Amino acid sequence: MLLICAASSGKNLNLAHRLQALAQEQNIEAEVLDLTEVGLPLYSPQAEAAGEPETFATVHAQFERASAYFMVAPEYNGSIPPTLTNTIAWLSVASSDFRRLFNGQPTALATHSGGGGTKVTMAMRLQMAHLGANVLGRELVTNSKKQLNEGSAVAILNQLAQLMG
Repeated sequence: MLLICAASSGKNLNLAHRLQALAQEQNIEAEVLDLTEVGLPLYSPQAEAAGEPETFATVHAQFERASAYFMVAPEYNGSIPPTLTNTIAWLSVASSDFRRLFNGQPTALATHSGGGGTKVTMAMRLQMAHLGANVLGRELVTNSKKQLNEGSAVAILNQLAQLMG
């Protein structure tokens, strides 16, 4: 299963749902996880000491079921949005073996950003590679002037499908 993580609502969530539809047209099982709706509290040592958040088990299970990820996020001040960083932080401390969630995991990147979008894809590439994911070289960058190239999206989805086995 391909897990498409949308790190914001609006245009990035719309992009995530379009990627899901394109994946399904290619017979790739895909699920969208809207990180803005997950409700994980802001990670801090105090929050960790208070115990695993109620919604964590569901998020963790979705990451465990996935054979590949497609991260869809806008650029926040030239970097990754807090929803994605916070989710990764919780996965890294509350999972029994969070490295297993990311090591070798095929991962694609996409953005719909008010700016150029290349800074967020660079930041996500760096973070996901640090976690051990196999990040595809090709990415999707869209904005108000540059619409989704569906041919490129399908090519990326098919590459992920091949890597998923």
